[in-house]
Amino acid sequence: MFGIEAIDFWHWWVLAIVLFILEIFSPAAFFIWIAFAAGLMGLLLLVGEFSWQAQFFTFAVLSVACVIAGRTWFKRNPIATDEPNLNRRGQSLVGRVFEVEQAIVDGTGRVRVGDTTWKVRGPDAGIGKKVKVVGIDSAVLRVEPVE
Repeated sequence: MFGIEAIDFWHWWVLAIVLFILEIFSPAAFFIWIAFAAGLMGLLLLVGEFSWQAQFFTFAVLSVACVIAGRTWFKRNPIATDEPNLNRRGQSLVGRVFEVEQAIVDGTGRVRVGDTTWKVRGPDAGIGKKVKVVGIDSAVLRVEPVE
């Protein structure tokens, strides 16, 4: 017999491998947990027999359980990195001192950061004055004058 009724353990393992491969191309750790669920479903089929309906239901429950377990684990064990602000450029500028390129008038101006300029908010300061970045609001740096 061929069809959905003929699902065997190796079908689930093939699905697990496909999901692991999808995880490689995914920007977030999501498919890996569903792949674990598919692998577990394959192991369960080695131990006992399940109708195809029971297999899909069990796979759905295992998928939800694995995703919850994975997210809980990552929340409790965050990935340590030596570059915590890698994709948050503004955060990496906090504490640095820059020169005002466009005068800060009425609390708004611009500073040069490398080859770009950033909008800043802070006390009024003339062109060429030094300011220190003390925070960031969206894409606007909050600055204070450096004495």
